Amino acid sequence: MIVGILNSNAFWKWLYPIPYFDDIREIAFENRVDPFLIAAVIRTESKFNETNVSHAGAIGLMQLMPQTAQWIADKSGVPYKEPTELAEPVTNIRLGSWYLAYLQQRYNGNLAAAVAAYNAGPNRVDAWLKAGVWSGKLEESDRIPVGETRHFVGRVFYNYQKYSEIYRKS
Repeated sequence: MIVGILNSNAFWKWLYPIPYFDDIREIAFENRVDPFLIAAVIRTESKFNETNVSHAGAIGLMQLMPQTAQWIADKSGVPYKEPTELAEPVTNIRLGSWYLAYLQQRYNGNLAAAVAAYNAGPNRVDAWLKAGVWSGKLEESDRIPVGETRHFVGRVFYNYQKYSEIYRKS
């Protein structure tokens, strides 16, 4: 009986819920980003806690720095005026998803490089790639020189795989 429960999709959905999934799916479609990748970033960044604020000052579900959010808003046209808005789930998902799409495009669809840049910033990732410190390949992410980013990439892709396995089959 226990094996049956552990193998049930309902159990795995309970372990890996996706709050705000309707919003995530709609915004993902608008930005041409996989909704399960967005969910994985959110789970990794904030565990879906919309009021989460990091020690560095990143805010909300996708843990956006206010200055990055302003840059995104200026480039994308997504409405944003002040940091308190980053605690609003739809605003945060809209800004963070646009940024993830921008990074995917910047790295020619390389999701590992895009996710690393989401955490460390594109200038750092550009420097690692240019210097040959890291190839940008997921399977070589152990070569990412910043521990926080190396672990972030690993956790995002673990969660991405789990969400894809659980929700694509239902």
